[in-house]
Amino acid sequence: MARFILFTILFSILYYVLRFLVKNIFSLRKKPDRGIEAEELVQDPYCQTYIPKRSALKKKVAGSVHYFCNQECMERYLRTEKER
Repeated sequence: MARFILFTILFSILYYVLRFLVKNIFSLRKKPDRGIEAEELVQDPYCQTYIPKRSALKKKVAGSVHYFCNQECMERYLRTEKER
């Protein structure tokens, strides 16, 4: 009787471990198909660095939209535009 109980417990553990592993294998295969979106990069007009569009500072200057990496670059760019 003790062997039967031990066998049942071991079988249950093995079943849940295998089920967990198979579930993870199939979920790993599906992740790339879900469409990982590439993030658009924009160039800062002052320092010429590329930054993600969603984290950039956005400012409309002379009718066109410019994106900046930080407040300092935006202020420097606006100063140079006023001098022109």
